[in-house]
Amino acid sequence: MLTPDLLLKALVDETRLRCLLLVLAEQELCVCEFGHALALVQPKISKHLALLRTSHVLQDRKEGQWVYYRLHPALPAWAMEVMQAIASGAEGLSPYREDLSRLQTMDNRPNVCQVGCKSRVNGAV
Repeated sequence: MLTPDLLLKALVDETRLRCLLLVLAEQELCVCEFGHALALVQPKISKHLALLRTSHVLQDRKEGQWVYYRLHPALPAWAMEVMQAIASGAEGLSPYREDLSRLQTMDNRPNVCQVGCKSRVNGAV
């Protein structure tokens, strides 16, 4: 169960906060997308995503070779309000702006239409 202290502990690290802000912006991302957007190696990203998963902030799903992360569906309303307020405050600020920009320029994103659209092929938006 997510408590305020667990949420704050999960978000105190800049890498985890940047991951969360990307999920809030994109709804669902695979590990390779986090790595590209944050310009970090996969083991470091996976470590931080695992902590967000065990804190019940994110939920993962495996599809073939890809592991995707999205907000945990059982997040309490207060937690969503906190995270949306953080996202609102971070909007347009560095490094969050650069993370989104790098993600948008990633070639061959899994499950993303490659003809200039952003819709998910599998229907998850």
